[in-house]
Amino acid sequence: MQIHRTVCLMLITALIALPALPAAAHFGVIIPSDDIVGRSDDKTLTLEIKFIHPFEMHYMQMAKPKRFGVVHGRRQRDLLATLTADQGKAADQKQDFTFWTASYAIQRPGDYTFFVEPAPYWEPAENVFIIHYTKVCVHALGLEQGWDHPLGLETEIVPMTRPYGLWTGNLFTGQVLLKGKPVPHAEVEVEYLNASPGNPAIVKAPADPYVTQVIRADSQGVFSYAMPRAGWWGFAALNEADWKIQHDGEAKGIEIGAVYWVRTRDMK
Repeated sequence: MQIHRTVCLMLITALIALPALPAAAHFGVIIPSDDIVGRSDDKTLTLEIKFIHPFEMHYMQMAKPKRFGVVHGRRQRDLLATLTADQGKAADQKQDFTFWTASYAIQRPGDYTFFVEPAPYWEPAENVFIIHYTKVCVHALGLEQGWDHPLGLETEIVPMTRPYGLWTGNLFTGQVLLKGKPVPHAEVEVEYLNASPGNPAIVKAPADPYVTQVIRADSQGVFSYAMPRAGWWGFAALNEADWKIQHDGEAKGIEIGAVYWVRTRDMK
């Protein structure tokens, strides 16, 4: 009995002595050079497609996506051939990691929803593959039409708040869908893209729970979050796929994520 107590005390002491593990929320990312294109603006967008920890700006290696496209006026256009590989890394990373860029010329008014289906990413720490179906909407030339249309992805977040023209502090509301149906009580992770374009100051988290915010959706998969800072905000709803991928001779599970990005601006 004494030996058992001693072993327990040693284990507890060792656990207490361990350093706090950093938050490690994965997010698919599509960041356009702007979320609103006016008549006097440059009509050519630059888009960056990444797989990162947004708050920590920590990159993961990203293979060429399986699908990349845009939906405008109910019409879908394949943009996979426009992708170009690029390199990036966080300050604490020693090696470069691949991400992807693309250019797209706006030609007509309306809402343009860009989406990406990445190649499966193997995460050994979690023993699963990760696939994040990611979307962002760009409004162009004054015609507010199309932002609330689902795209028919395996899983997706459909905005219930218009996803552009958002002030800091606005409430963003979305609905989580899986195979086109609401996901009751879905868990939604929220992260700020640290050093967002136009707001480059780095935010320091006082503790790990501040890195990733967590929301529980209602019975219809609907969630809301008020964004406290100007910049880009990502929303990720995670589920388990009903299929598996073979890896080292074993069938492995797949985390599928519905990810949506919106931008807020300060009032001046």
